Amino acid sequence: MKSCIPAKEKEEEEMNQEVPPNFIPSRQPSSILPNSSQPLSTRQGESSTISWQPTSAPRRVSPPPPNPPLPSSKLSEQHNWQASVGSCRERNSVMYNNSLMADVYFTVGTGPGQKRIPAHKYILASGSSVFYAMLYGGLAQEVKVMEIAIPDVEPAAFLNLLRYLYCDEIWVEADTVLATLYTAKKYIVPRLASACVRYLETSLSARNACVLLSQGRLFEEVELMQRCWEVIDAQAEECLRSEGFTDIDRRTLETILSRETLNTRELCVFWAVCRWAKAECARQEQQPTAENQRAALGSCLHLVRFPAMTLEEFANGPAQSEVLTLQECHDLFLYFTARQWPKLPFCKVSRKGLSQFRVHRFQSSAYRSNQWRYRGRCDSIQFSVDRRIFVAGFGLYGSSNAASEYKAKIELKRNGTVEGQTVTKFRSDGSSNTFPVLFESPVQVEADTFYTASVVLDGPELSFFGQEGVAELQCGKVTFQFQCSSESTNGTGVQGGQIPELIFYA
Repeated sequence: MKSCIPAKEKEEEEMNQEVPPNFIPSRQPSSILPNSSQPLSTRQGESSTISWQPTSAPRRVSPPPPNPPLPSSKLSEQHNWQASVGSCRERNSVMYNNSLMADVYFTVGTGPGQKRIPAHKYILASGSSVFYAMLYGGLAQEVKVMEIAIPDVEPAAFLNLLRYLYCDEIWVEADTVLATLYTAKKYIVPRLASACVRYLETSLSARNACVLLSQGRLFEEVELMQRCWEVIDAQAEECLRSEGFTDIDRRTLETILSRETLNTRELCVFWAVCRWAKAECARQEQQPTAENQRAALGSCLHLVRFPAMTLEEFANGPAQSEVLTLQECHDLFLYFTARQWPKLPFCKVSRKGLSQFRVHRFQSSAYRSNQWRYRGRCDSIQFSVDRRIFVAGFGLYGSSNAASEYKAKIELKRNGTVEGQTVTKFRSDGSSNTFPVLFESPVQVEADTFYTASVVLDGPELSFFGQEGVAELQCGKVTFQFQCSSESTNGTGVQGGQIPELIFYA
């Protein structure tokens, strides 16, 4: 649903030539008040310097108080400790990692970090069908205390599994989440596995997307893989430059190189492939010579689209890398320069990349009689979305007189922290069109969190500006909510000003 503020009458539209007042009357007509429960500063009859906020904006809810800590195994050392705990969950928590009445011991891990962990058959078997088959199945040992070796599981991850089975608590941390996911999958504990996947999704970024894609394939987590692809496609260059890219397996490498929607230049793909090949040589304990790198890549190199590069990119990069054979270099140079193309084992078509979306928050623009001025002041707006997107940049208004060049500093912040920043130039043509100003790499924006988009422009003082702004609107499958920003010192707000567009991938 779209909601907007009606434009004021023409005689009320006159703007201050120094600091435009953002088209907001000091008294709101009662017909446009959302309801009587809105903030006091926007009720009828009171002066307001900001536009009204949509009532559907996320409300801040205080987190519930934390549960009291469960008793530890230390309690079992006290006399008559059973009388001091009141629930089955609390009694089980006392038995967690406790040798008291333990009837099975696990030797977990290998090397110096190996641990011997006590447990209790009944609790394990009641929480996992794998433990039931292991401890009570036909092949189970008929001994009073069983000893079981588990070399392929990390001790910390195994303790996380036991903590869930004994205490119904899920502890997930960045250092152990993948090992815990593996352990939960191995012993078929789906709720713990789902918690690990949710944690990975919330911590997903360009730095770890390739590694998590590889793990998602290993664990057959389709939803996690889809989330990874969203990040890899939109932030392809960052993902390919990340350290985690060199750690992926060969099959995952092939899948990424085959991706049609990678939002990157092909030269960046090539250098990422070379980095992976060097890392693979190190894993195979080989010298990272050009010959060994080519052998490590094999047919993966044919998935790099060399014909999609420019002649200059190819000549200054791949042609001098020695990863390609002399014949391949010869044929590619002929492809770039000759009229008759040789047959090539490489795809000639550039990747499609992702389609950009633009959300336009104004219904009209103005110029001449009411001019927008800058003089080093900041135009800023806050927004939130209902699903994860990747903001590529902003669409900005330019001069209303003639073609002009602007220097622009754009920023995107979350809770005061800069998530993306770029200083660049753009040229306007004197029309009321918007002109894209992009970040070096798209910025990931999470759902249900307010972000601040800001721009400081240096150029001709008189420019177009937007009016009749919309506080809530939908673009594709994404719903946007806008509200005024305290960082805006040049008059931009919900109802009028600069930053008419957000450019994004979804």
